[in-house]
Amino acid sequence: MSSMYRQLIVDRYKAPLFKGKLDNADIHFHDANPLCGDEIEVFVRLDDEGKIKEAKFDGTGCAISQASVDLLLEGIEGMTPDEVMGLDADFIKEMLNIPLTPVRLKCALLGLKVLQAGILIHKKKQEAGES
Repeated sequence: MSSMYRQLIVDRYKAPLFKGKLDNADIHFHDANPLCGDEIEVFVRLDDEGKIKEAKFDGTGCAISQASVDLLLEGIEGMTPDEVMGLDADFIKEMLNIPLTPVRLKCALLGLKVLQAGILIHKKKQEAGES
C-alpha cells in the first residue's frame, strides 16, 4: 500500500473537507454500522437541474469510514442522484486505493450505503408528490 494513500486517509480523518450539516437538505439520511459503532449522517442539496450541488456529512467512527465518506462526497459533486445510485464497492475501493479486509470494507462502504438510502427515500417522496 502506498504511504501516499495512507496519509490521505489520515488527513481526511483528522481534517475532513466535507464535515458539517446542511439546513434544508434535499437528501438526508443517518445510519450506523452496529458491529463497530461507526455512524454517518449525510446531507445533500441539489441544484435546479437535479445535480448534486453541495454535500456534507456528520458522524463518528474509524478513520476508514470517516475518510471514505469525505472522499465520496468530494467525488459526487455535479453527479445526479441516479449516477450516485450506480456507484458500488469497486468505486470506493478504487477511490481509497488500499487493501481492505471484509470488515474494513463495511466501514468504507457505510457512507455510500447511507447516501444511497437517502437518495431512495428522496425519490419515494418525489414520486408521492412530497417535497
